[in-house]
Amino acid sequence: MGPKTTKVYETIRQRLAEGVYGGPGDKIPSERSLSEELGIGRTALRQVLARLVSEGALEVRGRSSYRVPGAVSVKTPDGLEPWRIHGERDLYDNRWVKLQLWDVEPPGVERFEHHVVKLQHVAITAVLDDQDRVLMMWRYRFVPQRFGWELPGGIVDEGESPADTARREVEEETGWRPKNLEHVVTYQPMVGMVDSPHEIFVAHGAEKVGEPTDLEEAGHIDWVPLADIPGLMARGDLLGSGTLVALLHLLAAKGKGSLTAAR
Repeated sequence: MGPKTTKVYETIRQRLAEGVYGGPGDKIPSERSLSEELGIGRTALRQVLARLVSEGALEVRGRSSYRVPGAVSVKTPDGLEPWRIHGERDLYDNRWVKLQLWDVEPPGVERFEHHVVKLQHVAITAVLDDQDRVLMMWRYRFVPQRFGWELPGGIVDEGESPADTARREVEEETGWRPKNLEHVVTYQPMVGMVDSPHEIFVAHGAEKVGEPTDLEEAGHIDWVPLADIPGLMARGDLLGSGTLVALLHLLAAKGKGSLTAAR
């Protein structure tokens, strides 16, 4: 894409990330409206929209009906009771790990004590370039005692937003500054016992701003083709649940875009 088309692409993607066009399932403005507002021809605009669809940032229904993705048809079950929490006490607490015992009572079950581990709040980012390559690091992890590929990420500092953490960690660990950052999902990696919110972000494009400043974290840095991810996954070369969640999202968005374009 040329400079004008790229600017329109970045403008629409940023508006989608900020919710300017509404929530899941909402229609975005028509091609005619976007063409007139953004000063771009319909043919070039369709190239932009097709790319956004292929990346999972847009859904298309019928002919030229573009919508914010994420709408679902399943209904949330009702009438179920949550567990009652009667109290909690600390067994161990430091900057990195807190171990507690919670006094819990599931519906219809005798109350009992359950271990709960509290870890840090984390942000992880998958940066994708215009060649469908992902910015990754080949690192050694001493706990499993092995090397593997990971996405940049780290702990959300006090007073810092997860999005700011995502940007900071990418730059510190790789020397690249991400563009067009969008939040994908917040999830818990071990929801039955561990409390550690993981924020997953995707960025489309990045600018090289220097060398990594966090040398302990960086390892070897490379742009890995998205097409290689299934093979790396099969070999067990992808480390960490955050890396897997983010990459699976990219693969799902890519596949959905391909299927949509084929209709």
